[in-house]
Amino acid sequence: MGGRSIMKDAPKKITVPIVREAKGRRKLTMVTAYDAPSARIVDEAGVDIALVGDSLGMVIQGKPDTLGVTIDQMVYHTEMVARSTARALVVGDMPFLSFQISDERTIESAGRLIQAGAAAVKLEGGGRTAERNRLLREIGIPVMAHLGLTPQSIHQMGGYKVQGRDTETARRLLDEAKRVQDAGAFAVVLEGMPAALATQMTDQLAIPTIGIGAGSHCDGQVLVFHDLVGLSGDRTPTFVRRYADLRVTAVEAVKKFKADVEAGRFPSEGESYK
Repeated sequence: MGGRSIMKDAPKKITVPIVREAKGRRKLTMVTAYDAPSARIVDEAGVDIALVGDSLGMVIQGKPDTLGVTIDQMVYHTEMVARSTARALVVGDMPFLSFQISDERTIESAGRLIQAGAAAVKLEGGGRTAERNRLLREIGIPVMAHLGLTPQSIHQMGGYKVQGRDTETARRLLDEAKRVQDAGAFAVVLEGMPAALATQMTDQLAIPTIGIGAGSHCDGQVLVFHDLVGLSGDRTPTFVRRYADLRVTAVEAVKKFKADVEAGRFPSEGESYK
């Protein structure tokens, strides 16, 4: 199937129904993956969802935000991740301007991510975006929604700021959560909002909520791979827990290589061809 051999001992593939049915039964895990090495690590660790996030604009490309990421770039990275996962559900982010312009652009962009190997796509925002969710669901493309601090709207928000701290915004976000659910989203990411609001959303929705900076009551949690393993540098958001410090390890390894080359210790005779 799809060029892959089916093995009896292959891990059970995570599907959209499996994610949806996890609500109230077990906690879901989602980690970003942008290339083959990170995808393999996420997959081997048993993470449920590998998110090919447009956050690659900041994490991989070194940009100040996600707004410059194109659909061509998302397709390229999605292909790498999809080829390197056997178990995790691959979700591809719909970047800025890939779904806001028209229904036709939305279908084309989402279709390209699915053809690249994603099993679902993620759309930021509520409001009119809910209708894009419905449109994609009707043609068979599963959609994960994303509410709260939505990075594609940072200029409207005035920066990366926690959303839903006032009553009016909290009510709007709760209404949008119900709208994207009604439009057919199979899960929703809740980013950068008070834990109490995320708890209320989680309790009122029938679909799983996946939090990032939204407290512990969500049905699952997501982190950026590079933040989780300590490759993002010293400055990380408050909600990040660093489980390793690979940047320090990598710098030390490169320093040792440099010292060995300069001292004539590398390559050794055993590391050279006869």
